[in-house]
Amino acid sequence: MVMQPPAPWRAVVFFVETYSKDCILEPLSLPGGPGGPTTLEGPSFVPCIFCEECVPVAEQDQLLKHMIIEHKMVIADIKLVADFQRYVLYWRKRFTEQPITDFCSVIRINSTAPLEEQDNYFLLCDVLPEDRVLREELQKQKLKEILEQQQQERNDNSFRGLCMFCNTEFLGNRSILLNHMAREHAFNIGLPDNIVNCSEFLCILQKKLDNLQCLYCEKIFRDKSTLRDHMRKKQHRKINPKNREYDRFYVINYLELGKSWEEVQSEDDRELLGPQEEDWSDWKEHPVSAVCLFCEKQAETIEKLRVHMEDAHEFDLLKIKSELGLNFYQQVKLVNFIRRQIHQCRCYGCHVKFKSKADLRTHMEEAKHTSLLPEMKTWDQPEYYFPTYENDSLLCTLSDSESDLTAQEHSGNVTVVSEDTSKLRALKRSSILNQVLRHQCLEG
Repeated sequence: MVMQPPAPWRAVVFFVETYSKDCILEPLSLPGGPGGPTTLEGPSFVPCIFCEECVPVAEQDQLLKHMIIEHKMVIADIKLVADFQRYVLYWRKRFTEQPITDFCSVIRINSTAPLEEQDNYFLLCDVLPEDRVLREELQKQKLKEILEQQQQERNDNSFRGLCMFCNTEFLGNRSILLNHMAREHAFNIGLPDNIVNCSEFLCILQKKLDNLQCLYCEKIFRDKSTLRDHMRKKQHRKINPKNREYDRFYVINYLELGKSWEEVQSEDDRELLGPQEEDWSDWKEHPVSAVCLFCEKQAETIEKLRVHMEDAHEFDLLKIKSELGLNFYQQVKLVNFIRRQIHQCRCYGCHVKFKSKADLRTHMEEAKHTSLLPEMKTWDQPEYYFPTYENDSLLCTLSDSESDLTAQEHSGNVTVVSEDTSKLRALKRSSILNQVLRHQCLEG
């Protein structure tokens, strides 16, 4: 079957026509040591479908370029192939069993040129049912491997890593380090359970920081101090969501063939915004994981967290709210005040500063200073409207079920708006009531 190249393949045709005039390829480094071609099919290298040429898996673009120039072979939608090495090995075997024209469409380039200048190229794509099935099977197999790797990392308590911002070493589960960076440095790369190959991911991020590169805008700076100030002031303590290099570290990118997390999420959003009316009676709100004010304890519901703080730290947020008559915004300022004091390792009951949070927590529990709040004017300040941690879920779960007006009445902060009496006399003279009164007097 011979056909003209469709519009999407004009770029491929241009590439082929350009490089076919100059067949000198850049030299490729072949692996050393005896063993011949059979050693090239290991986990690190992938061979050409037609010859013994091979490249590292990470340099698959070089192999694709080689196959186009030397063998006139084009593989469509290569980004949809979950395992490039297995894909190539499969077709390498099949092409030895049957002619290439049994599997590939033929694209003729330079069709208007003289016959001797025309050339045929072979297109392998998922229009072929066998290729489609192969891609789907590779996707399923890749997903299975990723889930197994993720489960292994979730259960692994031998993880060892350094915080990228304070160089504190963490031992145990990977979630300890990730939660620390999210809590202490407002650097959140996602929930630990959604990440796979975490150690490699952290190494890549650390290397970027070592190279003085911002993780979000990816600009290069002259020194660490300038980079640190930039990421703090610009709120760039996050990764660039448009950098496709990070996609392989998130499980969601392996769920559907050829779909990134953005596409999956947009489909979910479209379903939620559908015009049809649905029954929401069985709706269950996704639990919000909030962190204790005094330790690393996390709870799925605010009720559980309050019980924990009351039992473990003798701190009753509801009781304080009721006794002081706090409205919603005063609760926000109180939480932010306590967060800041704990972050600075300072006891707000006696103003003593400690070397670590562990020492501070021990002191506050022994001296019972967790419930010894300073005067309200100390923390009821505008500066505490701003959260100490930008991802503090506790702020989103504060209760304002009681009327803020009632709370304001308890605290004596009821706002009274006075009338504008500056034009009261003029209003009295021009009022229509004057005419009504005169008319009544005449009738009387």
